[in-house]
Amino acid sequence: MKQLFYIYCISLFGFLSYVQPEKTIEKSISDGKEIYQDFCVQCHLDNGKGVPGTFPPLAKSDYLLNNIEASICGIKYGQRGKITVNGIDYDGIMSHQGLDDEEVADVMNYILNSWGNVTKRQISISQVSEVQKK
Repeated sequence: MKQLFYIYCISLFGFLSYVQPEKTIEKSISDGKEIYQDFCVQCHLDNGKGVPGTFPPLAKSDYLLNNIEASICGIKYGQRGKITVNGIDYDGIMSHQGLDDEEVADVMNYILNSWGNVTKRQISISQVSEVQKK
């Protein structure tokens, strides 16, 4: 009987975790700002402008807005190699930061809605979880 109760509790917890809705875009952006300050600001700066030729800008970034999946992949797994952002080539390394899928979604939502970037869609945890290392 005790085992049955434990199985029931675990199943209920799993079900409630599954049906819990995505957080609001406002909450995701707020959480993403905090993550950005902890992990990204050192290279991409408070204003998202980066350092020309060294660290690409996130502010008004054509690469970011046109390459959502590649941007998620870069944050999730790190990135190396040449990319072109706003007409300037960057050939550096962005280290893997060890963020989980929810943190990646939050920081993407923050940068996609900051410094002149505007998007109507929310990056979801499930979208991030589907992105695989290339």
